[in-house]
Amino acid sequence: MSGQEIFVIIVVILLLFGADKLPEFARTFGKGMRDFRKATDEIKKEIESNTNELRKDIDDVTNTIRKDVTDLSENITKDVNEVSDNIKTNLDDFSESVQKDVNEISGNIEKNVKDFSDEVDKDTKEIADNLKKDTNDKKKTSGPDDNDVPDDYKYDYPEE
Repeated sequence: MSGQEIFVIIVVILLLFGADKLPEFARTFGKGMRDFRKATDEIKKEIESNTNELRKDIDDVTNTIRKDVTDLSENITKDVNEVSDNIKTNLDDFSESVQKDVNEISGNIEKNVKDFSDEVDKDTKEIADNLKKDTNDKKKTSGPDDNDVPDDYKYDYPEE
């Protein structure tokens, strides 16, 4: 409302009720305003108290949910760590088993290779000895010959 409208309303009230009723009107209006403010304050207090309870309930629910989530997170972390440790232990055991098998196979292969090498050396020596014996026998049974190779060109087999 503008100032002119309020002035018009006051003039109309003066004309209708007269100057002697104006103080009584003002008192009643003031009392009504006081009661209105009191009712407004009471409503504000009621709303504030109800919202405080609601805020408290929301805070309680929030704290409960936060605690539950924290507990759940800790349990999941514990379970994950436990499973991880079990997997690591099983992997370490498997790795040790494989390493043991590899070492055993490697040892067997080395032994077989050594045995085979020893056998080849033995057979080579036997063949060399037989060739030497055959060559000596042939020399004894046959005489010198024009086709004989000079001693410088003959191969001497090592004696072992």
